[in-house]
Amino acid sequence: MSICLIVLLSAVIPTEARYSCPPLTRCTDSFLQQGLEAAIASLRLDKAVENKNLCVALVDITDPANPRMAAVNGNQMMYAASLPKIAILLGAFERIHRGEMVLDRETKETLLLMIRNSSNEAATRMINRVGKDFLVNLLRSSKYRFYDPNRNGGLWIGKEYGKSAAWERDPLYNLSHGATVIQVARFYYMLENGLLVSPEMSRQMKEILGRPAIHHKFVKGLEEARPNSCIYRKSGTWKQFHADSAIVERKGRRYIAVALADRPEGGQWLSELIVSLDDIIFYGWPRQRYSRLDGKSKPDPANEKTSESTAPPSRRSISRRGPSS
Repeated sequence: MSICLIVLLSAVIPTEARYSCPPLTRCTDSFLQQGLEAAIASLRLDKAVENKNLCVALVDITDPANPRMAAVNGNQMMYAASLPKIAILLGAFERIHRGEMVLDRETKETLLLMIRNSSNEAATRMINRVGKDFLVNLLRSSKYRFYDPNRNGGLWIGKEYGKSAAWERDPLYNLSHGATVIQVARFYYMLENGLLVSPEMSRQMKEILGRPAIHHKFVKGLEEARPNSCIYRKSGTWKQFHADSAIVERKGRRYIAVALADRPEGGQWLSELIVSLDDIIFYGWPRQRYSRLDGKSKPDPANEKTSESTAPPSRRSISRRGPSS
C-alpha cells in the first residue's frame, strides 16, 4: 500500500502533453494479439468472444513512445453500467480548466465518491453540474472523439444514474450508458500522456482513479495474485453486465486493460482474465491457467516456470493480425 501511495502522490503524468504520441488505433501488435487470444482460450472464454459476450483490450504502455495494443471485439458497443462515469470526470475537469467550475473540497469529494465508490448519487449531482448536453457534445467533439459513429460508437453517457429517463440515448444502439473497449483504452492512453484537458488536469484525474474502494473484478484478481500492483480504475455492474478498466503499474511496467462482459458470470471472468493479461505484459505469454468456473484448480503462475506448452512463439512465427472489431 505504501508503494502505491508514493506512486499516486508523484503523479506519473508528463509535465508536458505528449502530442507526438502515436494514435492508439495504429499501434496494434501481432505478438500481443496472439498472447491475448491464447489467454482467452486458456480460460475457455473463446466462445464468449465468438458470441460477442466478451470484449477485451490490452495496451502495453511501458514505453510511452511505442505503445502496443491488442483487442478482441474492440469496437463492439456494450452496456457498460458505471464505467462511463469516467466521462463525467472528464467533463468536470474540462469545466474546471475553463474556469466554469471550482475544484474545491466539496467538488473533489463528490468526484472521489463517484469514481472510487461508484456512488450513483454523486454521479447524478456531477452530471447536472457539468451539464448534460455539454457531456454528450464533449464525447463527440473533434478534440476527443470518444464516441465516433464511424467506429461503431464508443464511450456514451445519456442518462442520470437513477430512475429518471434518459435525456439522449446513443444513436447507434439506443444505450443509456455504453462503451467500446477501444475507446475506453483511448481514454486511459490520452490520460497517461497528459492529453485529457491538460497535463496537470490529467494528473489530478489519474489520482482520483487510484485507490479503488470496491474490491472485485480486476482489483480482486490483482490483489490475490499480484498484490503489489498500483491500480487506477473504474468498473461497472448492472444485472448480467460487468465492466472494468484500469491502468496497472508494477515493477517498472505499465499497461491498460479494459473488458466488457454480458453474462451473469462476467465478474468472475474479469477477475481471472486480468491475471492472464498481467502475465502477457510481464512474461510475454499467458501461463497455463484453469478456470475456476469449471471447478478445476489452477496453479498460481507467479510460482511456476513457463512450461514448453505455454512458452510464447517467436515473433517471426506470428502472422500479422490486427485486433478483432
